[in-house]
Amino acid sequence: MRKVAVFGKPGSGKSTLSKTLAKVTGSPLHQLDSLFYQKSGEPVASEFFDKVHEDILVFDSWIIDGLGPLGAFKKRLDAADTLVYIDLPYPTSYWFVTKRLLNGLFIKPEGWPEGSSLLKGTLQSFKMLRLSPSFWNDDFRAEIADKAKHKSVVVIRSVAELNAYMEAHAR
Repeated sequence: MRKVAVFGKPGSGKSTLSKTLAKVTGSPLHQLDSLFYQKSGEPVASEFFDKVHEDILVFDSWIIDGLGPLGAFKKRLDAADTLVYIDLPYPTSYWFVTKRLLNGLFIKPEGWPEGSSLLKGTLQSFKMLRLSPSFWNDDFRAEIADKAKHKSVVVIRSVAELNAYMEAHAR
């Protein structure tokens, strides 16, 4: 587990899991939201993001949390030796996004871009959740299953599985 891509729908626990894995493995953690968004909440220039992303992929070890642009995502899946796909049910993801908003009124959420609007980000997360079935679908799941022939692939489908995975790796 040297190059780990952690991905899934908004509000699935990616940042919390990634932070746990980084602490245990000592690998540097790169949270894409912090790289992709400016403090204003607007995306950085695509050329800038692509350069930073490419620079990360050449390192010997990393943990990258998030989706980002599709081209970068596919490169990351190819470069990673371990894929962790958090595929929680939609109601759970909607609840986690809502909970993040409510908690975020008091404490900055895990992996949240410094200075960006929690409300704007939450609305974007809800929009992404609404659009997610067009991407996180059976074709994508088949693509991930195919990658399991050559890589370590973990698919987490419930909060209990997520907690168990984090607990197992926190030791």
